[in-house]
Amino acid sequence: MQYKRVLLKLSGEALAGEKHTGFDEATVRGVAKEVKKLVDNGFHLGIVIGGGNFWRGRTGDELTRSKADQIGMLATVMNCIYVSDIFRSEGMDTEIFTPFVCGAFSNLYSIDAVNASLDSGKVTFFAGGTGHPYFSTDTATVLRAVEIEAEQILLAKAIDGVYDSDPKVNPEAKKYDSISIQNVVDQKLGVIDLTASIMCLENKMPLKVFALSEEDGILRAAMDKDFDGTRITV
Repeated sequence: MQYKRVLLKLSGEALAGEKHTGFDEATVRGVAKEVKKLVDNGFHLGIVIGGGNFWRGRTGDELTRSKADQIGMLATVMNCIYVSDIFRSEGMDTEIFTPFVCGAFSNLYSIDAVNASLDSGKVTFFAGGTGHPYFSTDTATVLRAVEIEAEQILLAKAIDGVYDSDPKVNPEAKKYDSISIQNVVDQKLGVIDLTASIMCLENKMPLKVFALSEEDGILRAAMDKDFDGTRITV
């Protein structure tokens, strides 16, 4: 086994399936079955989930940015509660942490409590982003990965890798098997936002990008076996 502790970022839109909003239970349950295999193989897994299946702060033009981002943070909490419970029904122990008090819904984030959760074999969810506006779940993903000393970040998206242009617009778009995070920044490829990219660069945090819909995609990315997405090197 090449890796032991990983941070998985799940796209909120990808969890919604073809409905493009809310949850698609079959999709989430499929993710749960894959993650269970990782847990059974001794992986310590942290998870961040985007909120795009409910809300995107940058689209809330009628609100101030701070308030729009707060709604987005709560969307990620809802996502983690739902996905966590599906994971539990598939036989895993889970724990949810938020950077702000959410009553009985979650535990308040602290690195000691998080490490204890991971070391005990629980799938550990990081909801609520960084807890501050103007920071995306991409940034929260890299921040948590660095804090828990993850070996890599797995980005499960609605697209199967990193392209030199938008494949939805350009049918000739080229998919990268491997690309450096510096080139991602220089070419403005938008895989993750600039703040998150610089954090990866400074902390030498590698990433893998792949499609959530790909069969056993999470498993193959984590185990680096027959991986068909894009490796982002540092």
